[in-house]
Amino acid sequence: MTQKLHKHPLTPLLRFVSLHDTPKCVDLSLLSLAFGLASAQYHVYRPNNQVVFGGDDDTTQTQSASAAAASYTGAAAYDPTVLQAPAPPNPPVPTNQIVQLFSGGMNGLSKQQHGAFFGFSVEMSVATHILGKNSSFVQVPFLNLMANIKQRAGWVQVRIGGNTQESAELVQSLPNGTILAKDLLNSFNPTGTPPLAYTADLLYLMNNISALTNTHWYLGIPFFNTTPFALGILEQGQTILGNNLIALQAGNEPDLYAQPPRTHRPTGYGPVDYMGDIGTLVNQVASDSLISIKDNLFLIPSITATVWKPEDVWNTGIVQNYTNSLFGLAVERYPKNNCAAVYKTGTPVNPQEVFPDYLTHDSSSSLIAGYVNSAQFAMANNKPMIMFETNTASCSGFPGISDSFGAALWGLDWALMMAFNNFSTALFHVGGQNAYYNPFTPPPTNQSTFRQWTIGPIYYSALVMSEVLGPSNASQIIDITQNPFTPMYAIYENGTPTKLALFNFVTDPSGANDWTATISVGGGQTGQPGATPSSVKVKYLSAQSVASKGNFTWANQTLGNQFQSDGRLQGNLDVQTVNCDTTAGTCQVKVPAPSFALVFLTDSAFSAVTPDVPLTYSTSAVTRTANTIFIDPSMLATSNGHYGMEDKKGATSFGSSSGGPALWTFPVHARLHERPVLRI
Repeated sequence: MTQKLHKHPLTPLLRFVSLHDTPKCVDLSLLSLAFGLASAQYHVYRPNNQVVFGGDDDTTQTQSASAAAASYTGAAAYDPTVLQAPAPPNPPVPTNQIVQLFSGGMNGLSKQQHGAFFGFSVEMSVATHILGKNSSFVQVPFLNLMANIKQRAGWVQVRIGGNTQESAELVQSLPNGTILAKDLLNSFNPTGTPPLAYTADLLYLMNNISALTNTHWYLGIPFFNTTPFALGILEQGQTILGNNLIALQAGNEPDLYAQPPRTHRPTGYGPVDYMGDIGTLVNQVASDSLISIKDNLFLIPSITATVWKPEDVWNTGIVQNYTNSLFGLAVERYPKNNCAAVYKTGTPVNPQEVFPDYLTHDSSSSLIAGYVNSAQFAMANNKPMIMFETNTASCSGFPGISDSFGAALWGLDWALMMAFNNFSTALFHVGGQNAYYNPFTPPPTNQSTFRQWTIGPIYYSALVMSEVLGPSNASQIIDITQNPFTPMYAIYENGTPTKLALFNFVTDPSGANDWTATISVGGGQTGQPGATPSSVKVKYLSAQSVASKGNFTWANQTLGNQFQSDGRLQGNLDVQTVNCDTTAGTCQVKVPAPSFALVFLTDSAFSAVTPDVPLTYSTSAVTRTANTIFIDPSMLATSNGHYGMEDKKGATSFGSSSGGPALWTFPVHARLHERPVLRI
């Protein structure tokens, strides 16, 4: 059911200037005169009875792999392969686990974390497919997906970059008004990465998204050519994005630059050479009059840790030498790779064989081990530690793993493990149509008129993580796991335990591996007064199996299956209230196999991440015949679905007297201003 939405107080919807103009302030009240509107508002028409889910609701996607899946040759994002869930452990998981919490905090808590910890890394070459065609045509599903996070965390972090940023060229214009183009004929590199050309309108597009969803951005300096560095992205990024620009990556996986068959640097290129490149970059920035802010700019070294270890870079003295120029320290890490299957370079990994590796807490524990010292080093140098790119497996992930419910649980456990170990941010990568691991995928271009987006399991991880941490900027995490199949984390805010994050990686419909957390705050043998609440609220992340490829729900709400989402949660919110035993001072919360449970120990923690009215953006038109309408292009250009369906009119029956397109309006007196150049 669509709820009434509050209007956004600002209308930064369109940049009415060419790429060659200086950004201007535009008074939208003048537009009402141009459109001949006599009232104090102008109108944009919305299709009536918008179809949110474009497919049927059956469960065929969760059936076992079939001959059709085995012979599938389409895009990876829609691969129907379903694996077999691993057998339940023998012996079963402990069915009752004691969770003792303390008032005032616990030893071993992480640093305070912000709610936007879990962000996204969008490959630059697919940015216009994900974000929008240009600054005046924004993908509404993307706005909704970011708005979901923003309402829970307060803001969102997104990186635009990846391999395709390394040789990207900023140009004045491109043919046919496009803002990003690939040179597919020159994709001669191990990852098949095409060189890119893009215009400044890509940055204006990003800034319009920021104005609506409080999204902040990471960009990257092209690093293949150092003589000189192409600094247009920094110059224009500061001018256009202002305080919405967080930092810029200085080199993407430089430890691989000289690894055969790559030839981006001479053989033997190492950490000391990389430090020399950073010195060259810093000196060039210092002499560039178009760069207004020269400190706290760059993320280094963004290595994969497969060739250089982080300590190899820190030991060069690079952080101390260039500390004023550095925003933070960054690494990139995937637990496995599917490169042999994608690029035919060896024996492919069998996804079924490695699936169990993702379904245990040992996965995140082993992954973090190589970064514990680096996170401490970053804190000692007053820099954030950032996992700048990660996901289930490099080279696009694995069929049946990366797009399964198991990946949602794995991604959430991995993010919480990084937060517990004092990382500041983790960005999960988004590729194109040929990636299995995408958090979200728009339909292929030739199907965009009749199909909607596909939301992957990793987006559910992000959504849940935003609720785990919330908007207080005071959440501290501690890992209290007792069994590798049932990870547990406690979340404290200002010394008070506010939430518990409880996992069950096992698939067992018999119920033998369901487990119950018996929760206490203080009391007992703690030496503290009992502070267990009289009741707790619980939200569940659920699916039938860890192998399921659809029908995921968070507190009974879903983003649909393949081609079924416009980015808005659908369904009735279902939050379980568990009454506690006030005499014993315990609360018992069940965690079915498989699932994740977020237990809210305080009402304020729950209300902070449970919006009464969702912040969403409705689409302006769909092109199914019954819902197709004509919209004046000049009006449509100023709408982009930026406002919800407040004050909507019209019946849902086609052909009724009020069954025409529903109407929504927004004030014409809002003004667009060039955003100030600030830092966050």
